[in-house]
Amino acid sequence: MKLRRVIAVVRKESQEIARDPITLGVALVVPLVMLMLFGYAISLDVRDVRMALWDQDGTPQSRALVDAFERSGYFAVVHRVADSLDLRATLDGSRASLVLVVPPRFAARLARGELVPVQLLVDGTYSNTAEIVAAYADRIVVRFGQRGAARIEPEVRVWFNAEMRSSNYVVPGLFGVILLALPPLLTALAVVREKETGSIQQVFASPLTGGEFLLGKLLPYGAIAFVQMLLVVGFGLFWFDVPVRGSLPLLLAIGLVYVLCTVGLGLLVSTITRKQVVAMLLALVLTLMPSFLFSGLLFPIFTMPYALQLYAGSFPGRYFVDLSRDVVMKGAGLAGVWRNVAILGVYTLAVFALAAVRFRKKVA
Repeated sequence: MKLRRVIAVVRKESQEIARDPITLGVALVVPLVMLMLFGYAISLDVRDVRMALWDQDGTPQSRALVDAFERSGYFAVVHRVADSLDLRATLDGSRASLVLVVPPRFAARLARGELVPVQLLVDGTYSNTAEIVAAYADRIVVRFGQRGAARIEPEVRVWFNAEMRSSNYVVPGLFGVILLALPPLLTALAVVREKETGSIQQVFASPLTGGEFLLGKLLPYGAIAFVQMLLVVGFGLFWFDVPVRGSLPLLLAIGLVYVLCTVGLGLLVSTITRKQVVAMLLALVLTLMPSFLFSGLLFPIFTMPYALQLYAGSFPGRYFVDLSRDVVMKGAGLAGVWRNVAILGVYTLAVFALAAVRFRKKVA
């Protein structure tokens, strides 16, 4: 691969983009329109709740309280917390949406008719879920306390999204959805358009390799996608007043990997078809639809059937939505998100490599 030939393709593609300022303007404005529409319109509701338990009493009475949660049909105990460090790791790792903390001497205080505080720690990453979880848990605890003369006082604390504002988790999720919808479409149409007009014949007649041609296409459209990301992230955080608890440079760095991945998907689509209409439909089916249904934006992945959870793992948006929320809402650093970053990096390399292999220099 020769850098000089890649730069020539980049220069040619940049000139083509500059000749069509309307398309470029639409490409930069549409993401903001999508952000505004979905940011205000989306309201979610979920049902399945994973629960962790820290029973510091270990008596029949404390187990009866846990049984009340499990019999409700709303909760399932998936983890038993060992200590305060394990509790923190359970919430940080999103292993449970609710942690029930039963204090020491729970049974003894019940027997004396005292007011017994029971702590309910709710993961507020999905604010709508957190609100429902808190309400269900509060009702179960109150009903349990009404069985006898003793009183139990629930103490609910919401982590990561104390205000339980939908925009705090919808907007970071929309970053991944919007950036998976438009960049692949623009890139695929740009390459397929050359097939339709016949200008790609010049590429077939040149010493360019498939990898050089695709990389030359990737860089300018990757730059446009990165500008789209800057606009969406900056405007979204400012307009919806979303607090950023993590590193914004880290989010942008991860976003750069993500937009290169999405542009790579567009290149892969362009190697499959020679018609712009087909390319548009393929790009929409392979990116836009999955980004809404299987990214975790509308529904938490853990509420889906196991087969669909595996299916969701095949789309890059599923990882970036988690990354965006982890950085923005939880203040996660690279040490906490490196696995998803690595998956995105490998995904990007694999998509580009597959596109290069499929691209053959032959007369259309």
